[in-house]
Amino acid sequence: MSTENKVFIYDTTLRDGAQAEGVTFSPVAKIHVAKMLDSFGVDYIEGGFAASNPKDMAFFKDIKKENLKHAKIAAFGSTRRANVKVEEDKGTLALLEADTEVCTIFGKTWLLHVTEVLKTTPEENLAMIEDTCRFLKENGKEVIYDAEHFFDGYKDSPEYALQSLEAAAKGGADCLVLCDTNGGTLPHEAFEISALIKEKFDVEVGIHTHNDSETAVANAMEAVRAGASQVQGVINGFGERCGNCNLVSIVANINLKTDKTCLADPEQLKNLKAVSQFVNEQANLRDNQRSAFVGESAFAHKAGMHVDGVRKVSHSFEHVAPAAVGNDRRILISELSGASNVMEKLMEMGLDNIDRKSPEVREILQTLEKMEKGGYVYESADASFKILMKKVLKEHKSFFELEGYRVIVEKRGKNEPCISEATLKLNVRGETAFTVGDGDGPVDALNMALRRALKKFYPSISDVQLADYRVSILDPEEATAAKTRVVIESSDGDTSWGTVGVSENIIEASWEALVDGVEYKLFLNEENADS
Repeated sequence: MSTENKVFIYDTTLRDGAQAEGVTFSPVAKIHVAKMLDSFGVDYIEGGFAASNPKDMAFFKDIKKENLKHAKIAAFGSTRRANVKVEEDKGTLALLEADTEVCTIFGKTWLLHVTEVLKTTPEENLAMIEDTCRFLKENGKEVIYDAEHFFDGYKDSPEYALQSLEAAAKGGADCLVLCDTNGGTLPHEAFEISALIKEKFDVEVGIHTHNDSETAVANAMEAVRAGASQVQGVINGFGERCGNCNLVSIVANINLKTDKTCLADPEQLKNLKAVSQFVNEQANLRDNQRSAFVGESAFAHKAGMHVDGVRKVSHSFEHVAPAAVGNDRRILISELSGASNVMEKLMEMGLDNIDRKSPEVREILQTLEKMEKGGYVYESADASFKILMKKVLKEHKSFFELEGYRVIVEKRGKNEPCISEATLKLNVRGETAFTVGDGDGPVDALNMALRRALKKFYPSISDVQLADYRVSILDPEEATAAKTRVVIESSDGDTSWGTVGVSENIIEASWEALVDGVEYKLFLNEENADS
């Protein structure tokens, strides 16, 4: 397995990741994820626990129908049971039934687990490890041995922990993986112990860390520094309890910050964000906005001094180039913004002929401060801020004028569903558009009415979908009279944008955000037509 300066990535998203609370992969999703990971260039894909459930065994059968380009599929299992012949052990035979090129087995390293969990003798446990590794090797498998609870076991009894690895090596294991199963190890310990194991054994050494102490990635990087040539983990870091080592961060750190590589094709690193989002989608999880490297906030700059620095020298406030991992720089607008933030937004809009010391920039900042005092926030409502700037610069164009709307919510009986209906009247290009919309709620009904009114004049409105709708109460002490802020995220399939509205009336706040969202789409259409 050894290749100079190569760290092998062993992905256990489909097995260890699937043990996370709230995560379940459908059979189809497992195949989709495996194919994505293969194209991304990971070396091993752990498909599941061979003796655990029919769904995992079905995956091993189905994945054979796919033409994977690079990755090896691994079946996961354990050492044979105590006092059972390895050739008669059901779990071990299930590994052979999975018919994968690689078998990964875990065994006990910590005496506490040997005597109190397995209820067997230290000698029998060592025999279980050696027998299982040898049996799998004799059946033509590449064998990866996961030394469960290795760091805890080593701290408790170094001698026995080493004996467990020796048993695996004697049985023919191709790689000895040191597992921080409880996630309690600190980085300096991970380095020192990994370096010692690397020195004592000729077999390749790997690392498998959990994040209970928020050190999983750091521990894995320290193990790599100590000579580990395999890192096991999960895309996006979810998993049992607090999660597993996040392979997103591992892949980026190794490729960008060491002299090693860890992908079949390093050029694939630019797809890192797309891989992260794809796995979250298949696991039915929301993307973590603050994820390192791939989160929406990873390269988002808010403070005026930071924005000024990034504009002058990008790496003054960015540890890697956003594009290197498939991400983008974002400039946020808030009460902390300065002229640099505004200038960046003006440049995005093609208005780069305005000097940062001009009265217009000063007026935009003053308007921003006034609006935020009124409850508006623009960090997640970039489109609303661009419209605001156009209004201040007297360059705003109204695509339609509101003449009035009415929203009705009706419940016709105790067991009947609520019915929401919106009636809307607009002036569009000198014509009156009068429409009615119904929906799951009053805002949905209003949105449907607005679309129907506009699609005759602006057909592209049909492409716009509401991706998210969030409500915040700004002054809860006012109870039902409190001011409400509504943030809406819209998308046309290619681009997403956020808008904001504020009012004591939630419908009016929603209308304001809806209008900004529609107008921004129409602005985009005009810009694309001009270009």
